[in-house]
Amino acid sequence: MSRRRVAAIFRRVAAEIRRDRPSLALLFIAPILITGLVTFILRDSQAPQVTAVVVNTAGVRGQLVGTALGAALQHGGVTVSDVADEAAARAAIANSGATIGIVIGTDGAPVSPLTITVITNGLDPAGEAAQVATVQRAVLSAAGNASGTALPAILHTTLYGTPSDDPISTFAPAIVGFFAYFFVYILTGVSFLRERTGGTLERLMATPVTRGEVVLGYTLGFGLFATIQVAVLILWALGSLHVPALGPLPAFSVGLGVAVNGSPLLAFLVVVLLAVGAVSLGIFLSTFARTELQVIQFIPIVLAPQFLLSGVLFPVSTLPSILQPLVAIMPLNYAVDGLRQVFIRGADLGVAALQLDLIVLAVVAAFFATIAALTIRRDVV
Repeated sequence: MSRRRVAAIFRRVAAEIRRDRPSLALLFIAPILITGLVTFILRDSQAPQVTAVVVNTAGVRGQLVGTALGAALQHGGVTVSDVADEAAARAAIANSGATIGIVIGTDGAPVSPLTITVITNGLDPAGEAAQVATVQRAVLSAAGNASGTALPAILHTTLYGTPSDDPISTFAPAIVGFFAYFFVYILTGVSFLRERTGGTLERLMATPVTRGEVVLGYTLGFGLFATIQVAVLILWALGSLHVPALGPLPAFSVGLGVAVNGSPLLAFLVVVLLAVGAVSLGIFLSTFARTELQVIQFIPIVLAPQFLLSGVLFPVSTLPSILQPLVAIMPLNYAVDGLRQVFIRGADLGVAALQLDLIVLAVVAAFFATIAALTIRRDVV
């Protein structure tokens, strides 16, 4: 082995990286920004904003517990109001008039112990878990002091879907949305860069074809394979094929088997619109890249913040208030919400929240396609 040749290769690699400022930024600045953002979220996450409605169906005993419970909740910063029955509580949660409902009741016997049922929306299981924990602490304290007997049983139910011990049911909408967005962006950005560096795009731009036609054509081409990828991902997430034991091989299942309360076609539509937006984003960002590595370098800038702020990892309701406005401009946030509407709520096209998510995703895809057409260059630098 020649030390001179090894040293020459070392100097060449070091010189190339030293001259590549985006790579240096990725190496030194991006980790600082991302770890700083994660630390800021963890340290400055705000307590969930809880608005509770209380229903008493247990007579005098329930009224005593409800009074003490209301005082304990208000002391913890929770807004509390009384409603007539459980149907009214569920209606308040459905209309966003309340985030949580508390029903104080019994099993019907005159001297039976009290039960407290906590009702949440169900669309954001991770965020609602923090809300339920906040209420449970007040419930346990107030109910014990008011009754002077054993603490009531505390049950949790949801307006949409059902509480599940399967962790994948909580994270499935976020997982499907993020990884579709991530891999479609990588596919598009790298492939479009190769079109530029290989001279194909330059030859196209020398013809009468317009920039808009170039972007639309590439969007349709990449979008076809993105759609196929989304279809495979949806089938993998929702399907489950049980394979019986074969000889020495034990039985196993293929697919995640995630339960979906709505139409799988609507879930597919949400992810396809997100993927088309990722195609447009990949085309737009790749026009500023010279190498495939530089396409990857946009991930900490564009995709990582969306991963952290769109409800994939942290509940949006607990993010620091200064970061809340950023969530509204992130397409991944609308895709995750749309998938939760379909997976958990069973929403159809008549649900206003799902309509908003679909419209925003379509507008984002059109926006990035438009600016990609405006910024595409004839020369390859």
